Amino acid sequence: MVKRVRTAVFPVAGLGTRFLPATKALPKEMLTVVDRPLIQYAVDEAREAGIEHFVFVTGRNKGVIEDHFDRQFELETTLEMRGKTQALDALRHDLPSAGRTSFTRQQEPLGLGHAVWCARDIVGDQPFALLLPDMLFKGVPGVLKQMMEAYEETGGNVIAVEEVPPSEVSSYGIIARGEGPDTGFAITDMVEKPRREDAPSNLMISGRYILQPEIFALLADQPKGAGGEIQITDAMQTLMRSQPFSGVKYQGTSFDCGSKIGFLTANVAYALDRDDIREGFLAAMNKLDLGLPGTLRTAAE
Repeated sequence: MVKRVRTAVFPVAGLGTRFLPATKALPKEMLTVVDRPLIQYAVDEAREAGIEHFVFVTGRNKGVIEDHFDRQFELETTLEMRGKTQALDALRHDLPSAGRTSFTRQQEPLGLGHAVWCARDIVGDQPFALLLPDMLFKGVPGVLKQMMEAYEETGGNVIAVEEVPPSEVSSYGIIARGEGPDTGFAITDMVEKPRREDAPSNLMISGRYILQPEIFALLADQPKGAGGEIQITDAMQTLMRSQPFSGVKYQGTSFDCGSKIGFLTANVAYALDRDDIREGFLAAMNKLDLGLPGTLRTAAE
């Protein structure tokens, strides 16, 4: 039997330099898509998949993330006094229950692999999920839940992947695909940011992982890789020598909210999916008469 995955790790220590000056004082993970912070979407996805313990690897000036997942008694009292029960219920629903969150600091910007390693003592000797909040996924069920279904069948380590144009493979971690269906196939190799001519496929590692705890021992001695940082992909390559890795080509749409284009696109997509604002949003966009293709105008009709 495979061990159940109960813990998720969220690396949230990044500086968010691509969104300056907005992220000078506000963590990038607290930037909102419509009216929910990016980190909330990641936590919601994890909860849907059955995660019970949420571990945040933070850095300086990230205290607002901890506050976000705490109760705000003054706000709750005000909402209750004003009869705003719907808003109050929504706030309470978003919170993990008491004792379900842990926070630890990375202290040095040494890369994703180092951030994961910082969570080792909290995770312990158990498999865990790793979610990068920059990557927002729109799917039913959520991407991590799709991965959990594969994990229950295969055990080992599971990575969510998606296709990218061959011209973009040098920007991502890329895997080599072995046998099996899209819902769970063997991964035979992976490489971090390969040259186009060296890429084993056009399947990118897309920011969702289920990993076994042996990865921590490898990360402890992992030398710096691409970009002068400790790369999780390098440690996973070593772990592949002793443990199986499976890939899930998930059903859904991804938004790289670490980029301005991805972030803006996500806001449009999620706004159009909201019954309470869709009509008003379309009317406002069409009123601007930006000379856009007829997509928004057609949707309004």
